[in-house]
Amino acid sequence: MDLSFLNPEQRLAAETLEGPLLILAGAGSGKTRALTARAANLIDHGVPAWQLLCLTFTNKAAKEMKERIIQLAGPAADEAWISTFHSACARILRRDIEKLGYTRSFAIYDDDDQAHLLKELLKQLNIDEKYLPVKELLAKFSDAKNKLLSPDEWFSKSPRDRRSQQIHEVYSAYEKRLRELNALDFDDLLLKTLELMAEHPPVLDSYRQKFHYVMVDEYQDTNYAQYMLVKLLTATSRNLCVVGDDDQSIYGWRGADIRNILDFEKDYPDATVIKLEQNYRSTANILDAANQVIAFNEERKEKELWTEDEPGEPICLFTATDERAEAAWVVSKILTLHAAGESYSDMAVLYRNNSLSRSLEEMLNHKGIPYRIYGGMRFYERKEIRDIVSYLRVLCNPSDDLSLVRIINVPKRAIGDSTVQELQRYARDCEMPLFSSLSDLPDTLSSRPRKCVSDFFQLMTMLMALKETLPLVEFVPKLIELTGLEEQYQKQDSEEAQNRIDNIHELVSAVTLYARDNPGAKLEDWLENIALVSEIDSMQEGSGILNLMTLHSSKGLEFNNVFITAMEEGIFPSSRAEGEGRLQEERRLCYVGITRARKRLFLSKTVTRMFYNQPNHNEPSRFLDEIPKRLIRDESAAVDSKFHASPSAAHQRRTPYQPSMTRPGQPLSIPGVTKGFVQSPARSLKVELPAPAFKPGDRVMHRKFGEGKVMSITGAGAAARINIQFITYGEKEFALSIAPIVKIEE
Repeated sequence: MDLSFLNPEQRLAAETLEGPLLILAGAGSGKTRALTARAANLIDHGVPAWQLLCLTFTNKAAKEMKERIIQLAGPAADEAWISTFHSACARILRRDIEKLGYTRSFAIYDDDDQAHLLKELLKQLNIDEKYLPVKELLAKFSDAKNKLLSPDEWFSKSPRDRRSQQIHEVYSAYEKRLRELNALDFDDLLLKTLELMAEHPPVLDSYRQKFHYVMVDEYQDTNYAQYMLVKLLTATSRNLCVVGDDDQSIYGWRGADIRNILDFEKDYPDATVIKLEQNYRSTANILDAANQVIAFNEERKEKELWTEDEPGEPICLFTATDERAEAAWVVSKILTLHAAGESYSDMAVLYRNNSLSRSLEEMLNHKGIPYRIYGGMRFYERKEIRDIVSYLRVLCNPSDDLSLVRIINVPKRAIGDSTVQELQRYARDCEMPLFSSLSDLPDTLSSRPRKCVSDFFQLMTMLMALKETLPLVEFVPKLIELTGLEEQYQKQDSEEAQNRIDNIHELVSAVTLYARDNPGAKLEDWLENIALVSEIDSMQEGSGILNLMTLHSSKGLEFNNVFITAMEEGIFPSSRAEGEGRLQEERRLCYVGITRARKRLFLSKTVTRMFYNQPNHNEPSRFLDEIPKRLIRDESAAVDSKFHASPSAAHQRRTPYQPSMTRPGQPLSIPGVTKGFVQSPARSLKVELPAPAFKPGDRVMHRKFGEGKVMSITGAGAAARINIQFITYGEKEFALSIAPIVKIEE
C-alpha cells in the first residue's frame, strides 16, 4: 500500500500493525489520517474488514473515519465496525440484551427523559426536589455508572449519612423503573454491555474472536467503563491501538480519566509509542502560545507542536471596560474579517460558560449577523419534535410509559391529568405497562374519558399496523398526518406556530435523508441514531453562520478565526477549579481553545463584568500571563496610548496589561519548549496611531463603543463636535477635543 502521503511518524504508526500501540497525537497533527491509513493498511495486509473495530466519540468523527478508510481500502472496508462507543454498545445490546431480561426494542432515554422520570420518583418517595436536585442526582448516577457501581456499591462508598441513604433509595428506584420501562439511559449502554459480557462469557468470546484489531480515537476522553470494555475485548489478541492527546483531556468532570492514556505503558509494558507533533492547522505564533501555556502542566507526556508554516499574525488581545464593550470589539472584528472575505462560518466565539453569550448575542442581533449557539436547545429537544419522537418510541416499545404519558393528550383529545393518573394507578395495581391498560380500561372511568382513551388506543393500534407495512420514509409523514401533530399548529396564526411547522418539515427531511443513506433501515434504527447523535454532529461547514459555543463544545473543531472571551480569573480558569488537578484541566481547556485557530486568535477580557447578577472586578486570567508578550499585539494598549496626555480622559485610562513569560514561583526556562519562533509584523486588522485630524468617512476606534465611522464634524476649536456611527451602538456625538477615539488606517 502506498503510504507516501504520510509524514515519517504517521507512516510508522500506519505500519505498526501488531501489539499494543500508543499514538500521542498533538492538536492538528493529522491523527485521523494516521489512524485511517493504519486501518486501510491492515486490510491491505489481508485482515478481513469485519475484524476491525474503530471507536470514537462523535458520529461526525466516525463518519469521516469510515469514508477515509473506504477511500483507501475500497468497498470491502464497509464491513468494519466504525462507530462511537455508545453506538457499538447499542448494536451489541440489540442482539443479546434479552439475556439480561430486556427486550430488543428497548428505548434510550436522554437527559430530558431521565429528568422527568426522576421528578416522578421523587414525588412517589415524598422527597423534596430542592433537597435532592434532579441535576445533582443525574450527575451522581452517571458518575456511579461510569465507575460500574450499582446502587448498593455506590452507597457502600458514600458517607452513609441520611442524604446518602435517600440518594441510594432514589438510585435503586430509578434502576427498577428503567427496567420496567424497558429503557436504558446513555450510561447504561456501556454498563449493560459490560454486564452482558461478564455474565455471559460466550458473548465475550464471540466478540473477542470477531474484533481481532481494536482502535480507539480520543483515548484521553475514555472513562473507566470504556477503558474496561476495550481491555476486555483485547485481552486475548492484545492488538490495541489508541490515539489521543493527554493535553486535550478536558472531560474529567463527566468521568473521563486522564490516567487511561498516561498509564498506557504501565498497562502494556511492551507498547510501541509514537508521537505526532507536526501541526498542519495553525500558524507558528498560535502553536508557540499553545506550547507555552500547556508546559505549565506537570501531569502530561512531553511533546511540542511545530509547523513548517509562516509565523502568522500576532495574537490579538483587548481589554474592555465591561462585557458590552467587549462584545462591541468582538463584533467589530467579525465585521472587519467578513468584509475582507472571511465567511462567518469560519469564525467561532468561545467562552467558558453559556451564560457569557448574552451580551454578544445582543450585539450580533443588533447588526443582523447570523449565528448559531451550540450547547443550547438541540433540535430533538424542541416540543414539537419530542412529541413526534415520543409517538414513534411508543410504537416501537409499548412499555415506554414515559413517552406514552407525554403524547396521550397531544394534540388535545380530552384526556385530562385525572384520567391519566387513574390509568397509571390501574396499571400499577395490575402490574402491567400503561399501554396495556388502554385496551382493558378500569371501571372507574366515566363514559367520555373512556371513549377518548379508546379512540386513542385504536389510533395507536392502526399506526402499529402501518409501521409494519410502510417504509420508513412514508410512515413518519403518515403518522404526522393521522395524529394531527402538524394540523394543530396550522390552526394557529403565529410566528411561533410557523416555526414549529418548519421544524416538523425539517424532521421529515431528516428521516428522508437517513432512509436514503441507510437502505432498508427500520424505525428502530432511526430512533437509535437520533438518540446517539450529538449537536456538533449536525454542524454544517460553509453554512455562512457564525459559531458560538463553550470551549468544551469546540473540541475536535477548527476555524480560521477564533475569539476566546472573558479571559479572567474566576471565570477562566473557573472559580470551581480547586486543587491542582482541576486547574490543570482548565489549562488543557485553554490549550484546546487556542489550537482551534488556524489563522488568527483573538483574546479578550474586561475591567468590570456583571456575572451572576453581580459586578465583578476580576484579575486577568493566569493563562494570559503564560503567553509570552512577544506573541501578543495588545490593541487596548494601542488605543490607550492616544489618551495619556488628555486630562479629561484620565479617569477612563488604565495601565495596559503587560503579559509576562512567567508567573511568580515559575522558572523562566521551561524544558521542552522552544521560544525561537520569529515574530511577524501585523498583516491586517492593524490599529494605527491617529492622524492629527478627522474627516467624514474615517474609521475610528472608541475605547468603550468599539469601531465606528465618522459621519460629520461641526463647529471649530473647543466647540467642535464629532458624530460617529458605531457598528454596535448606533450614532453618538462627542466633543472633538476630548473624544477618546483613534483613527484606524486602511
